[in-house]
Amino acid sequence: MRRTLARATPRGHNRRRQGQGAQGSGSGMDSQDSKPGHDGGSPPDAGHPQGPEAAAAAAAERRALREQLIQERLDLPGRLALSDQLQRVLRVWLVARKEARIAAYWPIKGEFDPMPALYRWSEADGQRRIGLPVVDRDENRLRFHIWYPGCPMEEDGTGITKPKDTEAFDPQLLLLPCLGYGPGGLRMGYGGGFMKRTIARITPRPLVVGVGYSHGFQPTLTAQPNDVRLDAMLTEMGLVWENPRA
Repeated sequence: MRRTLARATPRGHNRRRQGQGAQGSGSGMDSQDSKPGHDGGSPPDAGHPQGPEAAAAAAAERRALREQLIQERLDLPGRLALSDQLQRVLRVWLVARKEARIAAYWPIKGEFDPMPALYRWSEADGQRRIGLPVVDRDENRLRFHIWYPGCPMEEDGTGITKPKDTEAFDPQLLLLPCLGYGPGGLRMGYGGGFMKRTIARITPRPLVVGVGYSHGFQPTLTAQPNDVRLDAMLTEMGLVWENPRA
């Protein structure tokens, strides 16, 4: 029997509080520094050109919000229980998916770990493949290499864990960690555009799905040029956003 996943409504509160900070940020998918595969500061909204002072203020505000959300995520009460709930949400959502190649990320800094749910998904069909990102420094993008339990792993130059000497593939579905997210599938990334460039070079474009905790919902979040638009968003509350493409 096919199980269905109820659509959840994100919590309608804005958690923009100043004064909270965190050291560092990021994930195996992207992060805030300027190393390859790690995004830097955020430019202003592409639809609303800004002068230098306004652009600098917007970038500083976005950086402060990232640091705040990282610290909130690390300090989430019952984060392990929330992770278990999101594991169940992801497992149920994957049941109806037809894609056979899914790329994800190696979690750090309190990010949700999608690998247990993906491993269970892969066990149901020997043709299914899971990928993790590997930095392609020549093209300044990510490529995705096969991961399986027990496969050889190594750290890249930025300290991110990646598969060692496994085959690369283009994913049909891409799971992205979401530090923050807004209405209409807007994902708050780390600002450098690395993930956006990577997605633009994958043909056909993969389905892009965000996973994260509901504390990151920002109802007044506005798009900036390097932000990635999601096709679906999953939290511990369920499916909170999905467009017809998904």
